[in-house]
This record gives sequence, structure tokens and C-alpha cells, in this order.
Amino acid sequence: MGRIDVGQLREFCAQPLPPLLLDVREPWEAALASIAVDSAPTLLMPMAQVPQRLSELDSTQPIVCYCHHGMRSQQVVAFLQRQGFESVYNLTGGIDAWSLMLEAENNASPVPRY
Repeated sequence: MGRIDVGQLREFCAQPLPPLLLDVREPWEAALASIAVDSAPTLLMPMAQVPQRLSELDSTQPIVCYCHHGMRSQQVVAFLQRQGFESVYNLTGGIDAWSLMLEAENNASPVPRY
């Protein structure tokens, strides 16, 4: 299974073809905090909706899935791989790890830790 950590995510998003950041959390969670990288598109698709909304995803575009800590997104990555997606990655530690990284860099986290 493909994995990427928060440090690698920034580099990955700077590629000529940035990945889609696929947020597999529930809408109420996304309302609290999200990951935004200027060069990378983001799509909220709760885990339970992924099978029905599969046609919204481009199997040729790299995809980084994330959730709160990385467990739901890990399951979505495994599902997408079984559907033939080859360039799909789980964000290790999820949005919580992203928040901790930003907090370490800025002495304050713009992403609430919940």
C-alpha cells in the first residue's frame, strides 16, 4: 500500500501533476479542519460514499487519501487499489499529523486538533 507522510505531501503537491487530496471524513469533520495546499485540488468524499462516487475520480491522477488519523483513508486506499487505481496513497497520521507539523513550524496550529 502506498503511504506518504506530511513532509512528503508538500513535495508531492509541488509536482507538475499534483495529487488530488481526497478527504474521506464526514462533512462535520471537514467543517472543523481541512488540508489546503494551493497547487493541489481537494475533494470531500466520505468513506461510505466512495463506492457510489467512484466515477468522480480519475484513475490516472495521483490521489492522496486522508482522514483524522489515517485508518479510514487506509481502507479507502486499499479499496481504490482493488478497483485498479495505481497511484493512490494514504497520508500517514492523517490531518492530525498535518496539524502537528504546522504547529511545530508556526508555534500555532491553523488546523484544530479534535
